[in-house]
Order: sequence, then structure tokens, then C-alpha cells
Amino acid sequence: MTTLSRPDYQCDVLIIGSGAAGLSLALRLAQHYNVTVLSKAQINEGSTLYAQGGIAAVFDETDSIDSHIEDTLIAGAGLCDRDAVSFIASNARHCVQWLIDHGVAFDRDPQAAGEMRYHLTREGGHSHRRILHSADATGREVETTLVSQALNHPNIRILERTNAVDLILSDKIGLSGPRRVVGAWIWNRHRERVETCSARAVVLATGGAAKVYQYTTNPDIASGDGIAMAWRAGCRVANLEFNQFHPTCLFHPQAQNFLLTEALRGEGARLVRPDGTRFMPDFDERGELAPRDIVARAIDHEMKRLGVDCMYLTISHQPEAFVRAHFPMIYEKLLTFGFDLTQDAIPIVPAAHYTCGGVMVNQQGRTDVQGLYAIGEVSYTGLHGANRMASNSLLECLVYGWSAAEDVLHTLPEVDAVSELPAWDESRVDDADEHVVIQHNWHELRLLMWDYVGIVRTTKRLERALRRINLLQQEIDEYYANFRLSNNLLELRNLVQVAELMVRCALERKESRGLHYTRDYPNLLPEALPTVLVPQRHINR
Repeated sequence: MTTLSRPDYQCDVLIIGSGAAGLSLALRLAQHYNVTVLSKAQINEGSTLYAQGGIAAVFDETDSIDSHIEDTLIAGAGLCDRDAVSFIASNARHCVQWLIDHGVAFDRDPQAAGEMRYHLTREGGHSHRRILHSADATGREVETTLVSQALNHPNIRILERTNAVDLILSDKIGLSGPRRVVGAWIWNRHRERVETCSARAVVLATGGAAKVYQYTTNPDIASGDGIAMAWRAGCRVANLEFNQFHPTCLFHPQAQNFLLTEALRGEGARLVRPDGTRFMPDFDERGELAPRDIVARAIDHEMKRLGVDCMYLTISHQPEAFVRAHFPMIYEKLLTFGFDLTQDAIPIVPAAHYTCGGVMVNQQGRTDVQGLYAIGEVSYTGLHGANRMASNSLLECLVYGWSAAEDVLHTLPEVDAVSELPAWDESRVDDADEHVVIQHNWHELRLLMWDYVGIVRTTKRLERALRRINLLQQEIDEYYANFRLSNNLLELRNLVQVAELMVRCALERKESRGLHYTRDYPNLLPEALPTVLVPQRHINR
């Protein structure tokens, strides 16, 4: 029989993740409830911090919400949910305005004399200039602003260097009524022990899973934790075959994940071969401003055709003052690697960047488990379809931070808190003495995903990947059951679970659409449908 005890932490709402989605939701809810935010690393570390481009929203009188919707639908290769796209585009402006009201400083248009107008840039797939930005470090401006306010809010408690291990569900502790989430087990890395947190609602805002690939633009924490936890809790996932590869990641042995924002191409940067000739017009009439899936495949094609390690990005034809004013962070960073953005062609390669699928949610961010929400990159809303359009990601975080907050405020008064939770049982585990096993499995997983589930796929490669992933899962599950937890073990367990879901989704799609290109099925099917996986059993511990 499960022994219950008083939780280590209690709150109204537990938010797992501290990026734009999690913190914007926390700040909205903290006016009414006490909120706990879990951050795996330092509070500001995450994908939001490194977002360079900006946030898409209609702020120009020559633009329209209908145009934003149509551009998104086109980029999504016919697989977007029109209702979701319309919902997000229609609520974009007031959610961005909320950021502005909270102190986020977007660049102003220097040519708008006497007017309070923002400088709007254009990125791939957009037919208008609609990207609000803060130079080339928009994510840093958004994240640092939200972090500052969250740290100083009396109703927000932030637990840094703390991982969520798994969700705690009502049926697992013998509660009657509908199956719902009542809290989570959390790994306190300061104390190196598992603790419990009781919550009336839990929100997954954990970001994506790009760390499943050997080469990625994402920070180390992007390990698919929320997707894996939701799946183990019994939530459906969808469209995980669509993993976006950012076309322009710096190719340099000492630069592991530095990307060159799409805004560079929005301001005229060109993609060229080693001999300096452009190649994008050979693949798409939109050239460098084609959607990311097309640009990434074109770069991959040219690299393989020519037998070279990289392609190049150049904006040297633009005035030096213009480049340095618009891209100061990138300019300074490239100098440390020996490149001058105003003069040199910069070596680039595609790298895993964004998880377009995720945990299925409705327009309020609700999952299949009562009381459990998922917002941001962890979720599947229907916005991105088969390919995310540039600068729609931070927008999705903000809109669902707002809509989920509205729903929580409406439903939480009817939810009772749980005063006792099951403690974590470590009575039958030992100290791990073979850390090399974890590291070996870690590297093997990321390499096989890169080789077999990359930009171009085949059924044989996918089947080979799934067989090896299943073996890795067995090894990791055995290790997880017998040894004490560590951050690397938790992340590896989650990554291998998400890798399996990605490959299963890819095998089910018998066509090439957007980010999923397979040589065995190069054509489109007549009907575009999402790939939905349903858990056959609840495997939450």
C-alpha cells in the first residue's frame, strides 16, 4: 500500500519551465494564486533566452490578420489547424502589447518621425514586415524582463536547478472521481533527493526536444521532459515527425549551437556556395525567404551534391553601419570566431531547432488529463502544421500563456488541494557506479537520430532507428529502476522516450510534407491529417 505524507511543497499552480510561456503565465496567475515555477537550470536559461529573431504580430496598417493567417497556413504545408492559426493570429497584438506594458523594449522605427512606431522586420514565409524585435536578441529582452518581475513577485516561488521527475495522478493515490493531476515528484539537485509538490493545477512549459539530435541550436536543457512526462501520464501526442532544422547554424568547431537569425535573410542576406554563387533561386522562387524546411533541404542537397561540409551566408553587400546596427550581438559574437559579418561569407549548416509537434491541447492549453496544461513548444496546438513559420513560436507561448491563465482562473476555484502525496521510494536503489553507460547511451541516441531521422529519411533508416531506440529504452529503464537519480539519467530517460515517439510518427506518415521528407514516399497525400499517437497504458510511476 502506498504511504502518503505531507508534500515538501504546496502551491495552487505548479509551472514546470521558466521560458516565455511559463513566466508569462506565472505573472498573469500570481495576481490571484500562489505559483511555483520549476527551472532545471538558472531561472533565465532556456530557448527563449537565445531567440534572436522576434515575435510575429500585425502592427502595421498595410498588414492584416488574414495575411498572417494565410502565410502561416502556407508555411505549414497544408497541415495547420485553421482555427488554431486564426485564434493565435487574432490574439497576437494584445498579447504582445502585454509584454510591452510589462517593460519589454522592442526596437522603434527611426524613420517614423514623432510617431511611436516599431521597427518591423520580415522573415521567411511572411508576406509583410511584421516581426517585432529587440535588435538581434529579442529572446534575451523578453526573458530578462519576465525573470526580473517574477523574482520580485510575492506570489511566485522559483525553484532553480530542480527537475520534474514525473506527474502524480489522483488514481495512483486512491482518490475517487475523474483522473486528474495532483502534483509532481521533483528532483532537487541542490539536496540530491526527490521531493514532492502538491498543486491544484500543473502546467508543462518545458520547451522542445531538439537535444535528441547530435547537432542543435538549442540549449542543453531542451530534452523533451514535458512531452515524455505527459505521455507517461496518458496524454496523446501529435506530429512529432516534424522536427525543424534551422537552416543557418554557424559551422565552426568551437561553436556548438550558435544560429544566425532568419532576420539576416529578411534584411537581404544571401545563401551562397563555396564559389560565391547563389543557389536558393534554383529551389524556390522566394529564394532565401522560402520557409525553413525548403531552405534546410536545399542547403543539405548542395552540401551532399558538392561533397562539402557547409554552405555560406553573406550580407556583405549591405552597408556596414546597417549590419552592425541591426545585428550587433551576432556581429560581436562572430568576431570571436574570426569572422566579420560586414565583410565575410559565414560558414553555415542546418541544425535541429524546433519541435513542431507535442502534447495535444485545446485552445486553453488543456491536455487529456484533468488539471494538466501544456503551453509553448512542448505542446501541439495545430499552429505550426508541417513546418513552423519564423517568429510564430514566441507568439504561441504568449497567446497560450494568456488563454491558459484565463482557463485556470475560471476552473481553479472548483479544485481542492491534496494535502498528502506518496513519497519517492529509494529503498531498493544503489549509487550508480557506471556513469559511462549513461554517457554512451546519450551519444548513441543523438547520433542515430541525426543519421536516421534527419532532414532526409527512408523507411529502412527509420526502422533501424526504432529497433536501436527500443534496445536503449530497455537498458535505460533497467538503469532507472536500480540506481539513484541524476540530471543526466532523467534527461536521457525522457529523450529516448521522445525519440521513440518521433520515429513512430515518422513511420506512420506515408508522404513527404513540410519538415518530413522521405525518399520512399516523395509525394503528398491528397488529404493532410495530423499524426496522433495514443498511449495504450499509463506508465506513470
